[in-house]
Amino acid sequence: MKQDILLVGTGALATLFAARLSEAGHGVHMLGTWKKGLAELQMHGARIKDVDGNERAYEVHATDDPCEVSGAKYALVLVKSWQTERAAHQLKQVLASDGLAVTLQNGIGNRETLTRDLGPARVSLGVTTTGATLLGPGLVKIGGEGILSLEQNQALGPLEAALRSSNFNLQIVEDAQSLIWGKLVINAAINPLTALLQVSNGELLSHPKARRMMGELARETAEVAAAEHVHLPFNNPVDAAEDVARKTAANYSSMFQDVLRGAPTEIDAISGAVMKRGAKHGIKTPYNKACWTMVRATVRGAVRPVYAG
Repeated sequence: MKQDILLVGTGALATLFAARLSEAGHGVHMLGTWKKGLAELQMHGARIKDVDGNERAYEVHATDDPCEVSGAKYALVLVKSWQTERAAHQLKQVLASDGLAVTLQNGIGNRETLTRDLGPARVSLGVTTTGATLLGPGLVKIGGEGILSLEQNQALGPLEAALRSSNFNLQIVEDAQSLIWGKLVINAAINPLTALLQVSNGELLSHPKARRMMGELARETAEVAAAEHVHLPFNNPVDAAEDVARKTAANYSSMFQDVLRGAPTEIDAISGAVMKRGAKHGIKTPYNKACWTMVRATVRGAVRPVYAG
């Protein structure tokens, strides 16, 4: 059965999800604030560029007006973590009383932010390891086929079917917190360093000092996870971070891409969140603090990005 789905966001992952869902015949509505992105999506649809450089475009309905998408039954939240509060306010206006919003965002704390406006019954948790690079407004390149994990929820049925029909590698899990924190360990280890050093994920492994720093960030974040009574989906956080860097060697992290554009990053929901949770348990997190401080300085312009590729 074809399903109408609301995507909150117009960035890389939102464009990828929009194209996949539209290709499978589902009605796709995108709610965002990025004017250039919205204009391109309205004119040309959600576009994907494959490895051979070929583009495919898929029809979507893109708008910045919540009134145009009111009554949404299913929503995927794909905005940056610093935009979650705004997304929550919009969803409070448009999500059906029996609707479900699923967050697939980076960092921790997004579900709690959404729940404050929508209530716990209308919010569910998910995580994806699929990578995507935004080449321009409405145009995305897949950065590696990953797994889409959704926390078990009795309201998921039609949304789960729609995602499976769109060829996502989907799994339903009992508790997504383990996976969320697992991704946080990886993101904390890779994203800030790539943004600061202006390198691809794989290049971190080629520089001994960067590799050591990546390991310290992974260990530090895993220690905080243990204090939070979270059982990570891997035994060795350093090996896990290096494995992801190796598998996504050619990718530029989302934080690196944000810094290049001069856009706000998710550093507060990643390194900042590790610092905050660590402080709650009396755990010092000097490596995350260093990255948090430097990335925030970079975004504010105290450090000017040198990468121009």
